[in-house]
Amino acid sequence: MSRFEWMVALRYLRAKRKQTVISVITVISILGVAAGVAALIIALAINNGFQSTLQSSLLSATAHVSILERNPEFGIDRWEQLVPKLRRIPHVVSATPGLYGQIAIKGPLVGWGATLKGVPLGPNTPTPDLLRHLKSGSLAAFDSARGPYSIVLGARLADQIGVMLHSPVTVISYQGQLTPLGVVPSLFHFRVAGIFESGLYDLDSSWAFTSLPAAQHVLDLQDIVNTIELRLDDIFEAPRVARAAEAVIGPRLVASTWMDQNRSLLNALRLEKIVSLITVSLIELVAALNILVVLVMLVMEKHRDVAILMSMGARRGQVQRIFILQGLIIGAIGCAFGLAAGYTVDALFNHYRWLKLDEQIYALSYVPFQSHWTDGLWVAALALATSFFATLHPSRSASRVAPAEALRYE
Repeated sequence: MSRFEWMVALRYLRAKRKQTVISVITVISILGVAAGVAALIIALAINNGFQSTLQSSLLSATAHVSILERNPEFGIDRWEQLVPKLRRIPHVVSATPGLYGQIAIKGPLVGWGATLKGVPLGPNTPTPDLLRHLKSGSLAAFDSARGPYSIVLGARLADQIGVMLHSPVTVISYQGQLTPLGVVPSLFHFRVAGIFESGLYDLDSSWAFTSLPAAQHVLDLQDIVNTIELRLDDIFEAPRVARAAEAVIGPRLVASTWMDQNRSLLNALRLEKIVSLITVSLIELVAALNILVVLVMLVMEKHRDVAILMSMGARRGQVQRIFILQGLIIGAIGCAFGLAAGYTVDALFNHYRWLKLDEQIYALSYVPFQSHWTDGLWVAALALATSFFATLHPSRSASRVAPAEALRYE
């Protein structure tokens, strides 16, 4: 683009219109592009925020690859022999046995159903990610076997049963004891050693952690576990690690990845992102049509000016590029406003958490926004490409003006 084309294009945009409606439509076109760009940036930030927050929260509580029984029966009884073999698989950082079971937990006044998870806790054992940053308390109580069993509760679970740090709680096992009067639930006394908060309502309201021997005692099991959890240095290597693990664990067990366990959630987020892109892109289409209308009307208004330019030696290609530049300038201004507005909204709403959610339904208490600079690049490219295609027809029409016909009656 030559300096002459830029000068004429900018002058046409700045000049006062004989028809006010063209100026109005120009402003509407800029606002349309800005609205489309801002809406895309915000929609992508919300989707990224949900995906990143849910994924990080889920992976802090669950394994990247879980070794489970293919047909759940009596648990994994020879897990001590499997753990060293699984640790030798490439990308595996740790292999931790675990035992899950349904229990009821009772505070001073109220009881509540929960999932008890027993994991190795104490000296020389890896700390689960979910328990590394407790809301209150510590895991020091698990270093000693003296005194009552220790337990770590989710923050919502602790609120529901009305307990605080160091409070005594009663764990009720559904396994029970057989008596002449029938099966009587077994009662176990624990003390709250810590309280965690993951940000996910389902985890915080129903999970409790204790040591593996304590969980085995509560669930009336011998030295067995029902899962071996693998943590990886790259979560996206999970399918490959799962295939390698299945060659080690034998036909009775199966390796399940975090993608398999959360497939429905990940598919829902992926579908939401596609729907958001399609819906919000329609705003860009409307803005492109506005640019088309502006340039068509501008060509009609500047019909005589174009004829004079061509009679003075301007080439048809130059005339076409003048009107293409006008459309791109409108798109660029709108794009700049849209990017500024979109990223500003993302930063403010994520920092102050203005959009609240019912965490019992959505698992999160607020709408997370997570902006990526790469989103701005391709959204801007999409907006400019749409603006460019909208200029092709009117710019081609302007370049076909016949100077003699246009000036005949002037």
